[in-house]
Amino acid sequence: MPRPPVEPSPADAGPLPLRYLRATRLPFLSVTLFACLIGFGTAAQAGALQPGPALFTLALALVCHAAVNVLNDYYDALNGSDAANTERVFPYTGGSRCIQNGVLSLRQTRDFGLALLALTVLGGLALLARAPGLLGIGLIGVLAGWAYSAPPLALNARGLGEAAVALCFALVAVGADAVQRGVPAAGPLLAAAGYGVAVTAILYINQFPDWRADAAAGKRHWVVRLGPQRAAGLFVPLLAVAYALQALAILSGALPPLAAAVLGLLPLWRRAARELAAHAGAPGRLAAGIQATILAANLFGLLTAAALAFG
Repeated sequence: MPRPPVEPSPADAGPLPLRYLRATRLPFLSVTLFACLIGFGTAAQAGALQPGPALFTLALALVCHAAVNVLNDYYDALNGSDAANTERVFPYTGGSRCIQNGVLSLRQTRDFGLALLALTVLGGLALLARAPGLLGIGLIGVLAGWAYSAPPLALNARGLGEAAVALCFALVAVGADAVQRGVPAAGPLLAAAGYGVAVTAILYINQFPDWRADAAAGKRHWVVRLGPQRAAGLFVPLLAVAYALQALAILSGALPPLAAAVLGLLPLWRRAARELAAHAGAPGRLAAGIQATILAANLFGLLTAAALAFG
């Protein structure tokens, strides 16, 4: 059996730049990579893909996602949920632990998150020269990313975090496509809608180990509102929505028929659903289910992007 990942500590965190990098939760930015690839795929279908602007867009989207992760750590430190979280499944839930373990201070984390967000805004302004219609998409994305954790909106604490995640990851694809075409289009939104819900499944299953600490901190997301046993019953319907949206995108022509390849992921989703049903009330045993969900969601995005590239 592989050893579980070790939480960061000042002794092994390395120099300050590496500490900041750990706070971004870099491995989990992959979901943004695949959202961008879907947007690039829809642009390529329209004959509008340009490598230079695409790489700049991808880098900017990854910086934005990193900012959201860092600010989430900051606000969860302020509300006390990460400090109180004794049932976390590191590195998947409970934050990066950089603040709690003394790797970064609260102020360093806040300033880093705000700097990344400012960099996102500056980069977005540069892209407006190519696609003026990107302004609305960018404003929604940055606002939703900040408001996911930050008061007074604190969307995840109000049971709106799941919807915000699904929308934002679909909008990443819309924005990536818009930079290439010069104008936003409806097709990419539908093409990425199923993937956005698949990514939401990661957030959803990750809330189970955290729910007691989140409830104590006043974060009223779906798992807190329903309790773990009832909430586990919504995992499969959530996946059904992702597949229904994927089917709708194929039928409407927003995705090629090859995008139905995501059906091959059903055994992996089934494993995740079984793990959640069996261990919803035992967070320490959910690592396998969380891993299966992360893998399935990433593959959902990869297969959708590949369908656009080769279909």
